[in-house]
Amino acid sequence: MPWPDPVTLAGPHARLEPLSPTHHDALCGAARDGELWQLWYTAVPSPEGMAAEIQRRLGLQAAGSMLPFTVFDAQGTVVGMTTYMNIDKGNRRLEIGSTWTARKAQRTALNTQCKRLLLSHAFESLDAIAVEFRTHRLNQQSRRAIERLGAQLDGILRSHALAPNGSVRDTAVYSVIAPEWPAVRAHLDWQLAKPRN
Repeated sequence: MPWPDPVTLAGPHARLEPLSPTHHDALCGAARDGELWQLWYTAVPSPEGMAAEIQRRLGLQAAGSMLPFTVFDAQGTVVGMTTYMNIDKGNRRLEIGSTWTARKAQRTALNTQCKRLLLSHAFESLDAIAVEFRTHRLNQQSRRAIERLGAQLDGILRSHALAPNGSVRDTAVYSVIAPEWPAVRAHLDWQLAKPRN
């Protein structure tokens, strides 16, 4: 049996559905909002590369190392992608990553809702012992977002990977471990309950 199984997760601000090739055109439109593929410190598929990226993620799902999702906003519009990745079934660990969101949905409750859904499913349904988040050391927007979730910095993997532009990536590694989940859950619920402009 695969771990984790494909599932749809939904909350007031976002819905996560298993990634499907039928989402291709809508994902292209989401990536065009902000021309996200031009950001040098992260990897977002261009509209021309979207079909290949969908197939890459589905291939990793078939191999058991990824469970990819398409992200929908509260109005049912596709706004991005996210995944469970680097899945380690034997040690009940996984990473939440390969996430990107259309500019219009950034800095809204959507990202917090997505992480709340994914963390809740990981700890409460999958009995995960730890969930990781990784990002470029210089991606300050992503690092602040991860820290706002309540994840702790485990460290920096220096010269960890080569970026598409040929630069060397230092990777900031964060995690939430199972004993921390009740406090992190309460913090996320408080964030989601706050009024927003």
